[in-house]
Amino acid sequence: MGQVEKVIELAQQLAEETPGFFEVKGAGVGDRATNAFMMELRKRAAATLGEDFSERRICGENNLAVDFFFPEEAVVLEVAFSLRNPASEFERDLLKALMAKESGHEVRRLVFLSKPGALKRHKQPSTEAIVAWARRKHGLDVEFHELRAGSDL
Repeated sequence: MGQVEKVIELAQQLAEETPGFFEVKGAGVGDRATNAFMMELRKRAAATLGEDFSERRICGENNLAVDFFFPEEAVVLEVAFSLRNPASEFERDLLKALMAKESGHEVRRLVFLSKPGALKRHKQPSTEAIVAWARRKHGLDVEFHELRAGSDL
């Protein structure tokens, strides 16, 4: 199992342990819940992997950071819970991965981890066209994974 899959597994376990994780909370309450979740996920990932791969500033001379970067696997992992919504961080996170590539970091995969609804939302022609373009023009494969209630990854 690779580092990305380990973090996805940790996120799934944490989601199942977190009361009300899969409930829609809205702005404010939802932001605080996401921040707490990410803080715990970063902590568990660093302990499990033996290194902190989170909040890597690999996007050039700016303050942009990716959620996780695994250089040995050439993967950026973005935890993007709002991907199920019409307005999400999809394009911004894709741009960060491309900026990291342009800054000299090997990035071959961008993996999104989201709550249920993201897979359906991103089966739309617009997303599929952007994903195909990223692969064709930049050699970047884009994947979507969902956390699931009661899942046993």
